[in-house]
Amino acid sequence: MPTKAEVIVRYGPYSALGLAVEHRTFRLEGLQAVLAKDGHSIILEKIEDWNVVELIVNEEVVFQCNIMDLEFGGDGELDPLCEEARKSVLNAY
Repeated sequence: MPTKAEVIVRYGPYSALGLAVEHRTFRLEGLQAVLAKDGHSIILEKIEDWNVVELIVNEEVVFQCNIMDLEFGGDGELDPLCEEARKSVLNAY
């Protein structure tokens, strides 16, 4: 896969600290930073599935996880899920 892919990040709503269920991007910040550092363009897309994050490259889901498993904020460098997602995008066809 070229190093500069278009990555669609589909994410669902989740509840944080007992607050209402909403679409929030705080847990996506590290993931976005890691992908942008590799030169990928990122498109955020809201979905209705709770607690879900999916990365789509060339219309194929290449990575999926629970949004609550991503670290809150930060640059994603120390988050093992961000590294796994980065590798999944690089290995996409």
